[in-house]
Amino acid sequence: MCVGVLHKVLAKYYAYRTFVLGTKCGYSISRNCVDKGLSLAHIGPVVISSAAKIGENCRIHVGVNIGTAAGTTGQAPTIGNNVYIGPGAKLFGPITIGNGVAIGANAVVNKSFEEDNVSIAGVPAKVINHTGSEGMLIKGSKLLNK
Repeated sequence: MCVGVLHKVLAKYYAYRTFVLGTKCGYSISRNCVDKGLSLAHIGPVVISSAAKIGENCRIHVGVNIGTAAGTTGQAPTIGNNVYIGPGAKLFGPITIGNGVAIGANAVVNKSFEEDNVSIAGVPAKVINHTGSEGMLIKGSKLLNK
């Protein structure tokens, strides 16, 4: 079997597998928008736009929606490494989230928080302290490198 054909067959298999798992577990995550070490904390609805970019070791809880600005297709959040996103949080639009940020439950994040190691919460979100996500993550990419 030609290598090109094998790649196409494997790509279709993994796309189908992702679809089936997403349907069973309730998530919708496009390929190539999340870096290594992603942790989905619970089975349940999680929606991540294909335009979003999410860094390493992010932990995302149930009910999170990371989407584009209304009426657009490419203006989605860019999220740094080691970010904790609490249950029910909503992030949308062309925003940037720094490294080590903790986002509280049910926060609505519609502006950038580029400072590293802060905790944000509220509707709309604002900085509540400078603790960040330290101690809230299991860094899966570090486990893979052992």
